[in-house]
Amino acid sequence: MKIDHVEAINLRYEYPGANGFQYAGGTCTARVTTLVRVHTDTGEIGLGSVYSHPALVYLIVRDQINPILQGEDPTQVEALWEKMYGLTRRYGQKGVALSAIGGVDTALWDLKGKAEGKPIRELLGGRQNTCPAYASGLLWKDINDLAKEAAQHIEDGFRRVKMRLARSEDYDVAAVKAVRKAIGPDHDIMADGSMRYHLDLARRMGDFLAEQGVFWFEEPFAPEDLDLYAALRGTVGIPISAGENEFGLHGFRELVRMKAVDIVQPDASRGGGITVVHRVAKLAQEHGLRVAPHTWSDAVAITANAQVVSAIPNGITVEIDRTGTPFVEDLLVEPLTVTNGELQLSDRPGLGIDLNMDVVDRLRMDDPLSIPEGSYSDMVFGKAYLPPSLPYVEKAS
Repeated sequence: MKIDHVEAINLRYEYPGANGFQYAGGTCTARVTTLVRVHTDTGEIGLGSVYSHPALVYLIVRDQINPILQGEDPTQVEALWEKMYGLTRRYGQKGVALSAIGGVDTALWDLKGKAEGKPIRELLGGRQNTCPAYASGLLWKDINDLAKEAAQHIEDGFRRVKMRLARSEDYDVAAVKAVRKAIGPDHDIMADGSMRYHLDLARRMGDFLAEQGVFWFEEPFAPEDLDLYAALRGTVGIPISAGENEFGLHGFRELVRMKAVDIVQPDASRGGGITVVHRVAKLAQEHGLRVAPHTWSDAVAITANAQVVSAIPNGITVEIDRTGTPFVEDLLVEPLTVTNGELQLSDRPGLGIDLNMDVVDRLRMDDPLSIPEGSYSDMVFGKAYLPPSLPYVEKAS
């Protein structure tokens, strides 16, 4: 089996009325993701995905990665990862180039699993056919609506939920209390600080979250501020997590070296593919840390991250976006299923999933190099959609 060509497909979904959810970046109007398909001379296709600037991903895959992979053996996954990284190192040690490599890498793992007749988790030494999963949503909305949403996630089979804080101190406190009351003491809450706290506030909020039994405190600071993470960790009674904005083993090595976090959050669709997530998991294990991948793009990425978590001893859970996007809910022929807090994984080889091509065709961008203006949750296109200035209001001392 040899690689014939590598294809990138940009997808876009606009929320009805361009009005998705409210968050620190304003109003999310639409979502984007990029699928990667590695075609072989046998007709087998490997599947991956990328969560980054779609047009740049498309160009990197089409003009650089595709030409160098043609004719290669797709089962030599890690050697091909190094080949792709070497090609883009001068401009891509972090960011979109590494994310693009990751989408191709996941597709290569999919092909390797199909070639050997095994799910990816078995190639990585795992045997579990489920993976713990949590409901990710609970963005900025009315407190009563937050409570109702949290309760619905539990009713739908989840046992953990993640909420976004950093609106104001009064709001954050009221929101956490309401969600805790709604889901009860036997279910977990994870709190995302959206990179909007300073150190003293993060310590104050961390103590409060610990009192509420919150499972982890995620990204209270910008990803560049490792000194702040290191200063916070160990001073509050709650694990600190980060990593969704980190890339490659070299990036996570700095998180670990700085003793910045208790839980690392690599993402196959952002940080370099299944190869990187697995390497990061091994690094974390060596230092007594746990792993809970970030996923905010599509069902392919969720499945890729879950394959790793189910295979490693220090894996905690995977994230499932519950904001109502077809990238998660409709993209696969067999939709993702969560029962009693566990994502069900197929026993079929590779990722064990198939794309619903009707959905792919419906959401495929007409021009993969032209992104309509809008707020795409983690990416903004167009000056009018720049995040508003929303100062964080603290409690009066």
